[in-house]
Amino acid sequence: MFPFWGNSCYGGEPISRKARLERKLKFLTWMQDDLESKLAGVNAAINTIRQQIESEDAAA
Repeated sequence: MFPFWGNSCYGGEPISRKARLERKLKFLTWMQDDLESKLAGVNAAINTIRQQIESEDAAA
């Protein structure tokens, strides 16, 4: 999914430079938020596995 910012070939009317930049900023901010959420999940999984390894080492 990648928006075609201000490209009149895709049925949109020409928009101002400021409006195009605001649309681009909104999309990139959304992507950043989505990636941060996914990264938080990966970090949590890594920490869980590390804890499991440490508890197995302590039990052995």
